[in-house]
Amino acid sequence: MRTKSVGKKKINVVTLGCSKNVYDSEVLMSQLKANGKEVVHEDRGDIVVINTCGFIDNAKEESINTILDYVEAKNRGEVEKVFVTGCLSERYKPDLIREIPDVDQYFGTRDLPILLKHLGADYKHELVGERLTTTPKHYAYLKISEGCDRPCSFCAIPLMRGGHVSTPIEKLVLEAQKLAKKGTKEIILIAQDLTYYGLDLYKKRALGELLKELVKVEGIEWIRLHYAFPSGFPEDVLDIIREEPKVCNYIDIPLQHINSDLLKSMKRGTTHEKTNALLAKFREKVPDMAVRTTLIVGYPGETEERFQELKDWVREQKFDRLGCFTYSHEENTGAYVLEDDIPQEVKEARVEEIMELQSQISWEKNQEKIGKVFRCVFDRKEGNYFIGRTEYDSPDVDNTVLVSADETYISIGEFAEVKITSAEEFDLYGELI
Repeated sequence: MRTKSVGKKKINVVTLGCSKNVYDSEVLMSQLKANGKEVVHEDRGDIVVINTCGFIDNAKEESINTILDYVEAKNRGEVEKVFVTGCLSERYKPDLIREIPDVDQYFGTRDLPILLKHLGADYKHELVGERLTTTPKHYAYLKISEGCDRPCSFCAIPLMRGGHVSTPIEKLVLEAQKLAKKGTKEIILIAQDLTYYGLDLYKKRALGELLKELVKVEGIEWIRLHYAFPSGFPEDVLDIIREEPKVCNYIDIPLQHINSDLLKSMKRGTTHEKTNALLAKFREKVPDMAVRTTLIVGYPGETEERFQELKDWVREQKFDRLGCFTYSHEENTGAYVLEDDIPQEVKEARVEEIMELQSQISWEKNQEKIGKVFRCVFDRKEGNYFIGRTEYDSPDVDNTVLVSADETYISIGEFAEVKITSAEEFDLYGELI
């Protein structure tokens, strides 16, 4: 057994899941630091706080395995306390208490003040907008709203995050200003649904107004949009993307499927025809915009014919970026009453088919970039390469630009002009000019 330290306890925050969880962990860490606590992110600590994800089966499994690992570490005397927070804990708290009783305490997604109390800290209201960022210094996520009011039949997020609540524009601008003063150059707007932003506060969709204020923040060079909803998309945002140099020609808009019957069952509020019309509007208003989407395969009732329609559509649309996931049959969601009628091996084979198709599309698009010059920001150095991104690429999920570290030096977090010399499916190679 390890001897317990007499001095100050170090708190280790472990983050699982999406960028919204990253943001929440950063807020927690900032509060702890302001209370004089020693806090680390995914490092060694006396006390562990696990910020869990409960979105789909794989994420739940990862969260449970992480909890079990730290409980075992506690039983070996390697950590003193284990606390669990986040989406899994919000959704399955009674089950978790019963199944993994060795966790010291479970907290939900809106229990930050109570969690802080258990960690010997007070919630400081004056710290709103302050975060201890865990991303590289030059980029950060900015969560513009919490929760979701959409009725999507496959999604459990409203069960874990509650209804949609927008953060006021002035608070977000203040937060962006604080980030910029710390050296942040790129802010990535995140929410369960960017499209809905402002309806609760201003009785209208206000994403455009928010962008107009954020572009005024000195020091911020790129603003990127993640997780827009197709139904009710505010078209004035397209004009701002086109006209404002700081707003990246990029949008992440999860479309999920294209078959109209499945979209109706998913309660997405759109159809094949309306989706195509929206994508045509994107390309008409911002011809240079990279569109990233996410698809679900294996949803109940996805026949081979409906899957073929999806494949044909992906081939026709030629998305710049695309992710694909298997449908997860989640209790208490609208789709749970449907029969989960697609075998798992068929779901996985369909993911492979979509991603193989997208890989070819990505390769073709990347070949067109050879010889062109792009402004890139550089995130890190790996081996013999500096790894950067264009404005058409988000960190961790999209393409990268590799520049040889043998021939040149680039400061991490800096922007540089790069001429593309060769290209693969998801990587571009280039040289500084």
